[in-house]
Amino acid sequence: MIKNIQPPIAKVIPTVLEKFGDIRTDNYFWLKEREDPEVIEYLNKENEYYEAMTAHTKDFQKDLFEEMKARIKEDDESVPYLYNGYYYITRFEKGKDYPIYSRKKGSLDAPEEIMFDCNELAIGHKYFQLSGLSISNDNQLAAYAVDIVGRRIYTLHVKNLTTGEILIDKIESTTGNSTWANNNKTMFYTNQDPKTLRSDKVLKHVLGTATETDELVYFEEDDTFDVAVGKEKSRKYILISSSSTLTTEFRTLLADKPDGKFKVFQKRVRGLEYSISYYGGYFYIVTNKDKATNFKLMKTAEKFTNRKYWEEVIMHREDVLLEDIDIFKDFLVVSERSNGLNRIRIMPWNGDMEYFLPFESETYTAYTTANVDFDTDILRYGYQSMATPSSLIDFNMKTKEKEVKKEQEVLGGSFDKNNYIEERVWATAKDGTKIPMSMVYHKDMQKTGDNPLLLYAYGSYGHSMDAYFSTTRLSLLDRGFIYVIAHIRGGEDLGRPWYEGGKLAKKKNTFTDFIDCSKYVIEHKYTSAKHLYAEGGSAGGLLMGAIINMAPQLYNGIIAQVPFVDVVTTMLDDSIPLTTGEYDEWGNPNVKKYYKYMKSYSPYDNLKEKKYPNIYVSTGLHDSQVQYWEPAKWVAKMRTLKKDDTVLYLDTNMDAGHGGASGRFEALKELAKEFSFLLYLEKITN
Repeated sequence: MIKNIQPPIAKVIPTVLEKFGDIRTDNYFWLKEREDPEVIEYLNKENEYYEAMTAHTKDFQKDLFEEMKARIKEDDESVPYLYNGYYYITRFEKGKDYPIYSRKKGSLDAPEEIMFDCNELAIGHKYFQLSGLSISNDNQLAAYAVDIVGRRIYTLHVKNLTTGEILIDKIESTTGNSTWANNNKTMFYTNQDPKTLRSDKVLKHVLGTATETDELVYFEEDDTFDVAVGKEKSRKYILISSSSTLTTEFRTLLADKPDGKFKVFQKRVRGLEYSISYYGGYFYIVTNKDKATNFKLMKTAEKFTNRKYWEEVIMHREDVLLEDIDIFKDFLVVSERSNGLNRIRIMPWNGDMEYFLPFESETYTAYTTANVDFDTDILRYGYQSMATPSSLIDFNMKTKEKEVKKEQEVLGGSFDKNNYIEERVWATAKDGTKIPMSMVYHKDMQKTGDNPLLLYAYGSYGHSMDAYFSTTRLSLLDRGFIYVIAHIRGGEDLGRPWYEGGKLAKKKNTFTDFIDCSKYVIEHKYTSAKHLYAEGGSAGGLLMGAIINMAPQLYNGIIAQVPFVDVVTTMLDDSIPLTTGEYDEWGNPNVKKYYKYMKSYSPYDNLKEKKYPNIYVSTGLHDSQVQYWEPAKWVAKMRTLKKDDTVLYLDTNMDAGHGGASGRFEALKELAKEFSFLLYLEKITN
């Protein structure tokens, strides 16, 4: 590493923060001022420092970029799906960053109709995202939303797909979420609070009318809830969902009667979660009612939706998580999770024998996908494993025949799945809990303890981190890296209790699980501390911040992407986007016990004078989920405390938000930065 370049040192302006008589002094609180030229100057200096320190890796980064790009089929397209008489296709053209959305009427042999060429729409913008595509019932109109900043604040537009005309109906500052009533002129959409960016309103717009006269259909007063609007699969009902971490509430309206009043399906009861699907006069309900921790399936007649009328269809099981359902005319398809693995269960409505789709690997993920057609025997599902490229499969639920519609191509000519070994192992946590890990490595790997290993995890919000295939990951595997996903508590990998065991006052289980997984791969000679690397983003970035405070000696390098590291200060500020809706995940620090517990692990508050691993931190200036100042403050404070010569980089994308760069090739360049960081560290370690 280059030694003669000095990192920027942020100026110290102490801000005293007090809660429950506890005093915290934040020397870098001033970095919150996004419009302050001094803040921008500091971020730019950090970027300049990063660029100067890694200048010697620029050629390698370019090589990595070209290597990863060469594996991608640039002129790729999705498998068409049929919806309301049209086949819809998303495709990419060679050398272009953004997708093209098109369709064909009635047959795949019909002429292509290009709805949106995002490459043209993105011209002149450093960031571009098209989202929320919604087609009217008569197939003539498309509502779509555009974000050109990366802060997930969308402008809603309507396009006439027959004439190509963009209508005058332009709605600013939306979430991008919209749906059509069946009259093809009424549109429901969601708006957000301009300060917190919480999705809190559903409005109704009639084409051709002034947007300022749009009717407010629903306002969510509880600031821990978010709202969304959409149409269920049968297209009979428009649904408003209002949800927090632990509670949901739906409202329904006949899509043929957009001027009617939405009816509450089942009023909110704290802790009651449910989702609804309609079929044949009944609503089918996936719910945790009656303490069904892992959820069960119930149903009720469409006229009697209160929970007292709900009848059990699939009972609750202690060892199986019911995740979702897909309803077809002749079949009910149930997505489950058992022992951390996906299962797809086929249940004929006529009472014939049910069955499961067969999967053999232990490091795979399988999932139902774009099944928008109701009257069909074909189930479309996806399958991949850590060494097997993703496939999209059409399965005939009557004949049990399957057709692989598309298998991900890995170009370049050198990929052979037989060169890689997949493995599922279980670490023992300090409380005796067994923690699964999915790993993949080259078949030539020997357990000498000298292998570089990248350990990844997320571990929050009940988000399961399934084993998946990655073409870009091959750049690490082919250079000797072992790649491991730790399925730690806080996710829902082993059912809802797995999530409950890693949130609120049990959040530290997430961190200690990861540390125990790290110790396992060291003890079993997959790697050693000088060759172990860890990666996590967003809430997984919180994980990275926690482990370097708790066990920095276990890691040579850390990648923290958009890390949530200033937990206490952020959760005390209800003006920050998403904060109040997070209380059920982290706890409300306005309650003393949660304040104390949060402070005991918050990465920013627990930095100490000690040795830290090499760290690469990335963020986006316009991030609406984890504000840029959290990693900026964290890095600034760590610079004054670290007692070593390891590197610490802050790399801020000044034109993007939480998801990083919007173009597919720009995203590869960001990945090349991360890989070059790891590979260069490994080079100088050996």
